[in-house]
Amino acid sequence: MVLMLSAGAETRTNLPIVPAAALIREARENNPELRLYEAELAAARASRITAGRWAPPEVSGSVGQKRTQDSLGQLAGEGVAWSVGVSQTFEWPGRIGLRKAIANRDMVLAELGLSRFQLALTARVRGQAHALAAADEKARVAREVAGRYRALRDVLVQRDPAGIAPQLELRILEATEVSLRRRSTEAALLANDARLALNQLLGRPTDAPLEVAVAEGELPAALPLEVLLAATLTNNFDLRLRTAELEQQGFRVLLARNERWPAFKVGPQFSEENAGGRDQIVGVGISFPLPLWRGNAAPVEAARARQVQAETILNTTRRDLERRVISSAHAYETKRAEMAQWRADSVRQFAEAAELADRHYRLAAVPATTYVELQKQYLDAVEALLDTRREAMAAAAELEELTGLPWLDATDKAAAPTR
Repeated sequence: MVLMLSAGAETRTNLPIVPAAALIREARENNPELRLYEAELAAARASRITAGRWAPPEVSGSVGQKRTQDSLGQLAGEGVAWSVGVSQTFEWPGRIGLRKAIANRDMVLAELGLSRFQLALTARVRGQAHALAAADEKARVAREVAGRYRALRDVLVQRDPAGIAPQLELRILEATEVSLRRRSTEAALLANDARLALNQLLGRPTDAPLEVAVAEGELPAALPLEVLLAATLTNNFDLRLRTAELEQQGFRVLLARNERWPAFKVGPQFSEENAGGRDQIVGVGISFPLPLWRGNAAPVEAARARQVQAETILNTTRRDLERRVISSAHAYETKRAEMAQWRADSVRQFAEAAELADRHYRLAAVPATTYVELQKQYLDAVEALLDTRREAMAAAAELEELTGLPWLDATDKAAAPTR
């Protein structure tokens, strides 16, 4: 079954139908929030380069005046004394490797954050496109039905009906028209909100005109639940983020333990004194803080506590993801089973029935109750079909985001550019 629904079809019959991937590509190229994640990834890569570097050597020196006196206190010599030295800081073995491992996990977290946002951006663009098309279609049908009531009411007013029954029928038509106008306005406001949100995702001016045409095809059957759960444990970005955070926190614990031992500096030194003679000293200097054993039990305990927190969050995230996958899969299959009961020409038959009732009511062959009920049922049926489709797509989009399986790409028949 293929159900064709288009947004504002009466004004966009010549609008070319393009794949929804076009809007997704545009969002990935122009979305301003995406630049934030890309900048974060660039910063993580730069930090990873600096994390493995040794501290630069340090140069120290001194210069002064030296006087030498004999045992009688007489000046025996006077001259310049100076010294220079170079020292290199050496970290405790394994410390630089741990810092590099932590920086590597920072880069992994940044890459996962970027990929997760790209997947979420794809789902949001697709969802807003379908929401815009559905809201435009609801507004169009509501305006169409309300227009019939207005035209019919004008005809009845011109007839100047006599009697209580025609007058009551006229009031019924007027009240129904008011209700339909309100529904049309509400749908138009929803369409405007979806258009604003979609423009924001695409990086366009917020009030830029945007019209969307969507061709709705058959939704694929969901994969078995065990396959979805296995894919979630492997591909889900939130779970991978929590796993990387736990690994990183383990390295932080090891680094906190390693930092109990201080770094030390070693390097050559040279000094010369010219006071009654020329004395030169060449040697090797070493410096380190005291005491050698640092009392950093508190940082180690804090790192361990954060590791326990990361492990708890990981387990909680895993259970929450399992619940969401099961719930979304059930919702998707329920909506898909409901859609399977539709006929391919359901919307067309409802529209034809509404038009037929309008013609026959004008000929007094159909009572007012039948006419009103058919018009309302036509609008209710269209809204029900659109809402069911939108809810199924929302559940499918959540499944795609949770499992990391891009199986919705095959269902993207069309999305609309600006005209």
